[in-house]
Amino acid sequence: MKASDLLVKCLETEGVTHIFGIPGEENADVMMSLMESDIDFVLCRHEQAAAFMADVYGRLTGKAGVCLGTLGPGATNLVTGVADANMDRAPLVCLIGQAGTQRLHKESHQNMDSVSMFRPITKWAQTVHQPDNIPEIVRKAFKVAEAEKPGAVLIELPEDIAEHEATGTPIAPVKTRRPGADYKAIARAVDAIVSAKNPLILAGNGAIRKRASTQLRRLAQLTGIGVVNTFMGKGAVPRSDEHCLYTVGLQGKDHIIAALREADVIVSVGYDLVEYSPAFWNRGVEKTIVHVDFWPAEVDGDYDVAVDVQGDIADALWQINEEIERRSTQGGASLPLFDIGERQALRHTIHDDLTAERGSSHFPMRPQKVLHDVRAFMGPGDVLLSDVGAHKMWIARYYQCDEPNTCLISNGFCTMGFAFPGSLGAKIAMPDRRVLSINGDAGFFMNAQDMETAVRRKLNVVAMIWMDGAYGLIEWKQRNAFDGRHFDLSFTNPDLALWAQSYGAWGRTIEKASDLTPTLEEAFAQPGPAAIGVPIDYGENMKLSARLGKIEYPI
Repeated sequence: MKASDLLVKCLETEGVTHIFGIPGEENADVMMSLMESDIDFVLCRHEQAAAFMADVYGRLTGKAGVCLGTLGPGATNLVTGVADANMDRAPLVCLIGQAGTQRLHKESHQNMDSVSMFRPITKWAQTVHQPDNIPEIVRKAFKVAEAEKPGAVLIELPEDIAEHEATGTPIAPVKTRRPGADYKAIARAVDAIVSAKNPLILAGNGAIRKRASTQLRRLAQLTGIGVVNTFMGKGAVPRSDEHCLYTVGLQGKDHIIAALREADVIVSVGYDLVEYSPAFWNRGVEKTIVHVDFWPAEVDGDYDVAVDVQGDIADALWQINEEIERRSTQGGASLPLFDIGERQALRHTIHDDLTAERGSSHFPMRPQKVLHDVRAFMGPGDVLLSDVGAHKMWIARYYQCDEPNTCLISNGFCTMGFAFPGSLGAKIAMPDRRVLSINGDAGFFMNAQDMETAVRRKLNVVAMIWMDGAYGLIEWKQRNAFDGRHFDLSFTNPDLALWAQSYGAWGRTIEKASDLTPTLEEAFAQPGPAAIGVPIDYGENMKLSARLGKIEYPI
């Protein structure tokens, strides 16, 4: 068989069912081999969108999403999506074509060192030099991409290698058990918890992977410690749970920041520093930080870890829970160790803040009201994806979750244009769930071209576009930094309904606040994709900054 046939057989052995991408002539042999396979090739309209689809597919399934592009501009178009997956800890394998090996040593058409370009934004990047090495390279690629912490991997296949004869055999995946944490580290972590006066748990991106949230919820129940989640840790503890103290990360002042600054012990679970700098919350009372994660703690002057518990997070939390129970049954403190009732005043304060505009009929709509209505509409297991912009800050603070991986936010690499194409990957991964992307009008039209892909594939994804005709987040930050002044960041938009209809999709821009829920109902009743324009009042941005700025810290 050809090397391209062997590559496809290896992908089948890995359990790959979908590949997202755009081929070029350098991928021609691979595409012919795919025609003989059951793997579904999702033809996209931009390589960056294909990478975002694979990114989200990987986040939701735990199996590496696969994207494909050609050499040169195809490869460079993939870069942003691949970098996003890598920094947001999504397993992804990127396949790219390359010029024939007979011309790689010299200046030639579209020839560039793609592997060197991808190396800083992947966990591993490799060219196939010999056809018979393909089984080892593919197996390693998926193993590296899916190993904690997951991320992106690149395989480059030159066009002449792809058509060579190959005699290798695919290597079947073998389940790899992650190591457990050291028992001494577990004991020290429990020592810190039981001796605390005012502890909190900070749940990050890693807390929603590999069944970690089950043991995290058990830890909160056993100890009575409240749990704060990052943007990417939503759903680690359900919003209805009295231990849930909602989301941190909007800015340096918020109700929950006051509680974090008062805490003497912080148990961080799966927390990545790229999510939210510890400089914002590690202030006030001197803190003992217990770091529980797959990797050792990053070195940061504001994240001075006293106990570093490295290993499988779910197993480490299980060990901590078992040790807490063992000590309690052998004469230690009774459980729970702390009274979660003492956190309810804070929880009610935050909850009242989050629901303050639920009855608003103001139009253009206030962000708080939109998110209240969206949360009421979406089911516990439905998936919302947030793009990057001012709306992301509102979603992160106001949209709370019942289950892990039901609100996907790019907050490691923070990429505009992520949410809408990502929603296609989400729908393919989870066809029985509602999938809604919320986008700004700037970010949406960075990757709007794949509306055609959604129409062609008959995917009932709904894109909600918050319309203010400006780069709202940049304006918000400039106004905060420069006494209300900002550079002109305005632009114009097309008629959204006509734009959607031109693709064969359903589209509508609402005209009053009461239209939102019935419009969502109608959009999700369509046989294919839908777009909803929501005129938004971002005058609320500065009001929120002013309101949070008045919070007085008691320490």
